[in-house]
Amino acid sequence: MKIEKTEITPRLNSHISVQKREEAFFQSPFHFHPELELVYIVESYGKRIIGNSVEHFQAGDMVFLGANIPHVWLNDEVYYQGINKLKAKSIVVYFNKDVLGPLFYELKETNKINALFSQAIKGLSIAGKTNLLIAEKLKNLLKKKDFDIIVGLFEILSILSNSKDMTCINNETYTLVDDQSKTDRLSVVYKYVKEHYSEDITLISISKLAHLTPPSFCRLFKWKTKKHFVEYLSEVRVSNACKCLMETDMSISAIAYACGYKTVSNFNKLFKKITGVTPQTYKKNIAA
Repeated sequence: MKIEKTEITPRLNSHISVQKREEAFFQSPFHFHPELELVYIVESYGKRIIGNSVEHFQAGDMVFLGANIPHVWLNDEVYYQGINKLKAKSIVVYFNKDVLGPLFYELKETNKINALFSQAIKGLSIAGKTNLLIAEKLKNLLKKKDFDIIVGLFEILSILSNSKDMTCINNETYTLVDDQSKTDRLSVVYKYVKEHYSEDITLISISKLAHLTPPSFCRLFKWKTKKHFVEYLSEVRVSNACKCLMETDMSISAIAYACGYKTVSNFNKLFKKITGVTPQTYKKNIAA
């Protein structure tokens, strides 16, 4: 199955849509669309892939996605075993920013909204008090009709645009205004990994690329990303492996080698650790 380019609003016959979903497991494929999307997980757990980021999700997880960022939610393997008590529940809001027209975004009053949409291109994880507040707003939004839906959406966007409870999901576009030199070093690293993940990337070679010693590089990377470089590299490789499983008919072993793994057993082990399922099960699920 190939990665799907979709348009949500024409299919729903509305430029703004609020949906309450309840399924045995999340069934949407790996896809992207021009609409912005706010997702709140009411009940469920597993792994989510947003851009090149692969992270665990559970009930209460909330993200705001900008236009055209690829994403998919994958439940843990137990959800595919037909256990009736397990449900995948979520509230999802879709809207196309173009519905408001270009003049709206030229207003000085919309500067914060513009900044929010710009950040959302990286994917934003929403936590803390903002998460709890927006969750209640979304539940109320499900009850609204007509123009009240638009008012409710603007209220949510206003809260998000003023919140400090959000973090970028994708590290490649991470910037730190007061430490530009260190940011630039990692920007080179992110770009290199994105373009050369299929090759043998050692800690020594990547440290040289950042003009740092291996210990200094490890400290900087962990401080900036909250994870070890090896973890990040594995996530990028597995994310691309997921794309291959969806988009091609390549064998599991061919995908493993194409994504930089020297042995299929190591690939299978890390793939399951990150996504929660084996490559074989992953491919079976998306083909179902």
